[in-house]
Amino acid sequence: MKLSKLLEPFQALRNRLFAKLYLAQTISLLGDAFTWVGLALLAYQFGEERAAVILATALTLRVTAFIIFSPFAGVLADRISRKKILYTTHFVRMVIVGCLPFVTEEWQIYVLIFLMNVFNAFFSPTYRAIIPQIVDKSIYRQAIGLSAATYQLLGVLGPGLAGILAIWLGAREIFFVDAATFVIAGILLLSLPKSKLDVVPDEIEGKIKPTTWQDVLKGIKLLFSNQYVRFALFIEFVSAIAGALILVNTIVLVKGGLELTDKDYGIIMAAFAIGAMVAAFVSGAIDKSKSRRISLIIGALILGVAISFANYLDFSMLFIVWIIAGLGQSLAEIPSETLIGETVPVEEQGKVYGSHFAFSHLWWAFAYPLAGFLGTTYPNQSFLYGGIITLVLLVLVVIFLRPKKIKLKK
Repeated sequence: MKLSKLLEPFQALRNRLFAKLYLAQTISLLGDAFTWVGLALLAYQFGEERAAVILATALTLRVTAFIIFSPFAGVLADRISRKKILYTTHFVRMVIVGCLPFVTEEWQIYVLIFLMNVFNAFFSPTYRAIIPQIVDKSIYRQAIGLSAATYQLLGVLGPGLAGILAIWLGAREIFFVDAATFVIAGILLLSLPKSKLDVVPDEIEGKIKPTTWQDVLKGIKLLFSNQYVRFALFIEFVSAIAGALILVNTIVLVKGGLELTDKDYGIIMAAFAIGAMVAAFVSGAIDKSKSRRISLIIGALILGVAISFANYLDFSMLFIVWIIAGLGQSLAEIPSETLIGETVPVEEQGKVYGSHFAFSHLWWAFAYPLAGFLGTTYPNQSFLYGGIITLVLLVLVVIFLRPKKIKLKK
């Protein structure tokens, strides 16, 4: 693969407004890594036997907040100042993170984590809705790819850096560093020009303004009525099944099946993240079609086939296969955001991004229990059965939901 293809997403940084927004997102993602490493260490202080329960509950609350509040966040992004949503949610999360070092009861962790992710649910769809506004269509896919690749990269490097700081500063003190990242990102967001970010439809005199619920339902309707976005969304469901298997059961496979160490588990998960990161960089150049159908199908197919063999591989082969699985994950998931930006009217994008954010996390709410069931019931064949389920779902989605070619009238 040519170096120019890998560097293509960085062309989006020539847009100074996007570059500033991207930098704010990067700092925020680094802060998120600090949050979850700090939370893991804090959970361990409540007792080794409680750590897993606390983390699992926190992750469940995170997804729950996204599912409930993201559609409303999307509606607000189409109604009020998007800049205000971005910096307000950032500074509120800063305050919440700053409270974490002082918790003394387990329930306090749950309340703070839920609140933090409520505001995260408002930030993320708004951020995604802004990108197609501020970059040219010619570089939109590169901008989305760069954001996704950075997310994957910091998923690998962020926890490592956070772990080093935690050793130096302490488990609770790392949350203060975390809060500082929100301050820096918030200041960058405050410097963005309001006029470039906000899209508020002109009010028509005498026209009845829709209620919040009507707008939420409209966002869901637009999400599922657009054949390109609908197909991409259900491919995300397919990839979530496989992705949950990887996130939940790789630790069992590496430490139980292969009888290896925590370090080996970290290497295998890094391989998955590296594959996802590379695919995120080049996804915009691989498939330039309007529907992104080829990218979506190939990505889900690669992912399903890759995990099917995982239970029967040694460490070296698993490392290679997990890179391939990471490639498939990104190819299957990234196009949906791009398609919303390219096929949905600008004034409706906020509510559609909000609905997409909610449903894409709802898929994981289904996928995590399935992965847990397969991992506990069929520990030696969990990836095989998960791969079969993934491929069957892919066939069904392709047969019944793939976008139809529209014939142009002569």
